[in-house]
Amino acid sequence: MKDILSSNRYMKVEFPFWITRTVQGSIAEHGHEFVELVYVVRGKGMHVFQGTRYEVHAGDVFIINPGETHAYEVEKGEQMEIINCLFMPSFIPDALLTELEITGSMDYFYVHPFLDHDVRFNHRLNLHGQDAVGVLNLLENMIREINNRSIGHTTLIRLQMIELLVLLSRYYTMMSQQRIHPSPRQLDREMTARRIYGYLERNYEKKITLQSLSLLFNASIRQLNRLMQEEYNRSVFEALHEIRIERAKHLLLETEEKVIVVATMVGYEDQSFFNRLFMRHVGCSPKQYRVTG
Repeated sequence: MKDILSSNRYMKVEFPFWITRTVQGSIAEHGHEFVELVYVVRGKGMHVFQGTRYEVHAGDVFIINPGETHAYEVEKGEQMEIINCLFMPSFIPDALLTELEITGSMDYFYVHPFLDHDVRFNHRLNLHGQDAVGVLNLLENMIREINNRSIGHTTLIRLQMIELLVLLSRYYTMMSQQRIHPSPRQLDREMTARRIYGYLERNYEKKITLQSLSLLFNASIRQLNRLMQEEYNRSVFEALHEIRIERAKHLLLETEEKVIVVATMVGYEDQSFFNRLFMRHVGCSPKQYRVTG
C-alpha cells in the first residue's frame, strides 16, 4: 500500500488550503486526498506519475488529482525549487462559481487534469516571460497571506486562487487552440460536456442535483444529459455513479473504513443502494472486492 497523505496533515476543514515553497529532492511514490497544484520555480528533475517518468523544468505547471500517485527524482548536484499548492475541491464553493459565472473559465481545473495521462504531462503548461511572472506573483502573495494570517487573509487567498485557476485556464486554452475542430459550435458542446464531467470528478462526494448543475452551467437539464450522451455516451448520473464507484474501489483497497463509511465518503447515504450499484458496476459486493481486489 502506497503512502496516502491525509488532508488533515496540512489543512483544516474550515479552510482546506495550504501552500509552501520548497527545494524539492527525490521523494518516494505517494498519493493524497487533496488536489495538488505544482509550479516549478527553477531547476529541473523527473516527475514520476503513475509509474511513468516525465522531465520537468522551470515554468512547468501541473495538477495531481486526489487518488493519483506520483514521485520526484532529482539527480545529485541538481536542484529543483517548486511551489506546492494543496487544497480540497470544496475550497472553491459552488455559490462562488455561480456568482462569478466562471464554470466556462476553469478548464485547467475541470478539463485538463482528466485527460489521458500522456496528454496531460507531455502537453503540460510551461510558462515564461510575463505569464510566468504573473503566476509566480500570485503564488507568492498566497504564501505571504497564509504565513502572516492578517485580517481577511482567507478571503484574499480564495480570490487569488480563483484568479490563478482562471489565468492558467486562459493559457491552457491558448495552448490548445492548435487543435482542429469541425466547428466552433461542436467545440463548445464538447468543452461544456468535459467541464461537467470534470466538475463531477471534483465534487462526487457532494449532493449533486440536475437543477444545481443546470444553474452552474447555464444549460437546461435536457441539454446537460444530451451533451453528456454525445461526448461520453452516458447520462449525467450514469457518469456520476461511475466516478463514485471508481473512487469507492480505491477507498476499499487503501483504507480500513467500513463499507457504510466508504459509501458516505463517495456521496451515498443509503448503503443498500450503494451495494446494489457497486455489484452492478464491479460484479461483486464491496466486501468481496476488498478481499479479492
